[in-house]
Amino acid sequence: MEEINRIAEELWKRTYRGTDIDTILIRSDGETGKGNRQYNYRVCMVKQEAEMDMRGRCSAGQRVLASIIIRLALAECFGVKCGLIALDEPTTNLDSDNIRSLAESLHDIIRARQQQSNFQLIVITHDEEFLRYMQCADFCDTYFRISRTDRQKSKIEQESVTELVG
Repeated sequence: MEEINRIAEELWKRTYRGTDIDTILIRSDGETGKGNRQYNYRVCMVKQEAEMDMRGRCSAGQRVLASIIIRLALAECFGVKCGLIALDEPTTNLDSDNIRSLAESLHDIIRARQQQSNFQLIVITHDEEFLRYMQCADFCDTYFRISRTDRQKSKIEQESVTELVG
């Protein structure tokens, strides 16, 4: 848990642009019931050494960002051999500053793990500006755009990243 919290703290400080939360962490409370040990996990926010549960105390954007950062920290700790990270609409409820800093953090993660042969990041988004901030052209040449035809059939097209971020 210490390693997960260390990574989450590093990512939060590098990504979050607000001033009301210094960092986030996961706390676990153990319970014993019927011979089995159970853990209850909660996400906490820290401001000037004061720790509080995030539930009910933060914005939708803060919850989204915390969720993404926790997933990235878990992937960093447990998924190195797997190497796959998928993010579905990661910019939902984020303001423009946090969208940009999340993109920059993901760019840094890709750069750091670029030599890992099995690493793949899948981003599903409607936010093309986010992809520009990620500087996708540094890592890939093409992407897939999914749209609907006039007959409501899905259409998948492979397109050039340079045209998107150009």
